[in-house]
Amino acid sequence: MNIWSWYLNKSFMSKMTVGFILGILFGFIFGEGSSVLAPLGKLFLNLLRMVVIPLVVLSLIVAVNHSNPRELGRIGAKVFPFYLIATGISIFVGIAIAQITHPGVGLSLPEGATVTPPKSPKFIDTLINMVPSNIFSALSNGDILAVVFVAIVVGLAILFLRHADNAQQREMGELIYKVIEAGNEVVSKILAGILQYAPIGVMGITANTIGSQGMDTVIALGKFIGTAYIGVIALLVIVYPIILKLFGVKVIQFYRDIKEAVFTSFATSSSLSTLPITIRSAEKAGIGERVAKLTLPIGATVNMNGTALRFGMAVIFAAEIMGISLSFNELVSIVLIGTMAAVGTAGVPGAGLIGMSIVFTQAGLPIEIVALTAGINSLVDMIFTCGNVTGDLVAAKVVDQTEKWQSSKTSS
Repeated sequence: MNIWSWYLNKSFMSKMTVGFILGILFGFIFGEGSSVLAPLGKLFLNLLRMVVIPLVVLSLIVAVNHSNPRELGRIGAKVFPFYLIATGISIFVGIAIAQITHPGVGLSLPEGATVTPPKSPKFIDTLINMVPSNIFSALSNGDILAVVFVAIVVGLAILFLRHADNAQQREMGELIYKVIEAGNEVVSKILAGILQYAPIGVMGITANTIGSQGMDTVIALGKFIGTAYIGVIALLVIVYPIILKLFGVKVIQFYRDIKEAVFTSFATSSSLSTLPITIRSAEKAGIGERVAKLTLPIGATVNMNGTALRFGMAVIFAAEIMGISLSFNELVSIVLIGTMAAVGTAGVPGAGLIGMSIVFTQAGLPIEIVALTAGINSLVDMIFTCGNVTGDLVAAKVVDQTEKWQSSKTSS
């Protein structure tokens, strides 16, 4: 057996784990010199981003044609309230854990630090921008919410063609649908090839991330980093399992099925870049194709549980630095404002910074404190993204469970 065949026969997770461990070792041994491996990681991210838009468009059109307009509305009515509730819970968890660990005690506001947050978009503008004035511009810019909207509209148009009274329209609809199905299979094959390179890319990303972090900064902000990881772990081992249990899901098996997406999101720090693997993991977890391919692209930009936890944690962090004590009413207000910020800034460049500035302003805290955490941003982004992607999959699984229950009641 040659080396390539041996490599292909190894499991995806074992290869990714080896790549991750090698990246950590290179990062610690060579420090900033490990940046020479950064192009390997950049190439991996570019490859994933290359297939994201075709995958979202084609898989959504196929998913819509396995459904009908009534089912689409029903799924949306279930998943969006779940996003809001899960986001609010995540902020609460961030606040609660930060009040136990006190990540800001002993730190001070950095002198001369300035942060200029991007202009916060109005929620209504976010909704309006979901409908692109130029389809091709939305595709080229990777505006995922607009891409989702366009794909659903195109999918519905093809669905109506396939079920039209006119025989010629039905024939055209079936022809277009078969072409799109074939295109979807092509993208799946490309993704399978990209995943063979994934361990090398993860090694490059990890080595560069570990090597570029100044150890003085890491030590100084050790409690902030620790709080971030404890908070997301609380989501993963307490909050999400309780939700899954309520809907009759076998938690251990579910996590085994989605481990590839969880690991990849941690390594890449990007929900959108992980999306192709997230969709593949959803299939392994038994989530119906219709639900997975409709909810996960939207969840990748709207459902930010890990980021929301960061908002709650960061408010306590900032308050401790400033020596301010927040009242219960202020904390409740922060949970509400943070929930809207996490959802309302979906798909906007610098969304985390915008959300932080909104929440800090609401709490009367200086947004300059954001600059204090800039040095370790890559390390905490890894775990927050892990919380985001896992939350997307939990939401999809819950909705899929309710759809299966509804289907079984209808059939009986």
